[in-house]
Amino acid sequence: MHPDTWRLTEDLDAFLSRAGAFLRSRPALHTLQLTVTDALHRRGLHLFGEEAPLFGTLEDADGAVRATLLHTPPHPLHVTPLTPQWAQSLAAHLARLGHPVPGFTAERDTAAAFTTAWHRHTGTPGAISKRQRLYRLHELTAPAVRPQGRARVAGPRDRELVIRWYLEFKDAAGLSPVQDAGEWTDARIAHGGITLWETPDGTPVSMAGVTPETAGQVRVAPVYTPARLRGHGYAGAVTAEVSRVALEGGADEVLLFTDLANPTSNGLYQRIGYRGVADFAVYEFSRP
Repeated sequence: MHPDTWRLTEDLDAFLSRAGAFLRSRPALHTLQLTVTDALHRRGLHLFGEEAPLFGTLEDADGAVRATLLHTPPHPLHVTPLTPQWAQSLAAHLARLGHPVPGFTAERDTAAAFTTAWHRHTGTPGAISKRQRLYRLHELTAPAVRPQGRARVAGPRDRELVIRWYLEFKDAAGLSPVQDAGEWTDARIAHGGITLWETPDGTPVSMAGVTPETAGQVRVAPVYTPARLRGHGYAGAVTAEVSRVALEGGADEVLLFTDLANPTSNGLYQRIGYRGVADFAVYEFSRP
């Protein structure tokens, strides 16, 4: 097999059979594909949209996987890090197939290389819409000032609050919900994946979510405090708590993404022990 040949499929099990070991080999860099494919496997292929997801592997002449792709329309296509040559071959292959690519997200250099190649092959320019940094927890450090109150795992009685905060978080971040807010909330509550920080009188003031553990990694997402309640240390406290619980639960790596345009959150996570792993970029494509 030519090393630049991509194998594409809509069969999740076939994809994981070929790509599972590769994805688990670098769980931090591959966190998005690990968590999304885990969710698709547990909750159904149409979790993120009506169209069937597309999966792909790039294999060398001996059949070893060198890169993978994941596309859950209508959301951006995601790939693991690519060389410029591999990015060129992917853009050419998708263009030949006529596969629509509304957006693209990857490690920063990969995203830039693919966007250039996609423009060359299709005439469709790309514009960067978000710059992100992936962080890994190095050594958990308690916040310098711990607010009064306590952490509590959200339960069914918190459902309406979590739905509202999930939608507010997406709106504040300029993101469209990737799935129904109620379904997202129900799934997170079912696995204990939402923790609230509440004041001494029991009023919830902040939340932090975590993905289910897969391949030894857990990702913190989302972290949200309503605007009127910010500046009191609630986000730092609840993030430190879910990070501690993930470590004590056996996670090898605790990860999170931040928007590089938000210096407050980047500073917060570094203060409690997170360190940068890689920068990512999200591009949107539109016809000129």
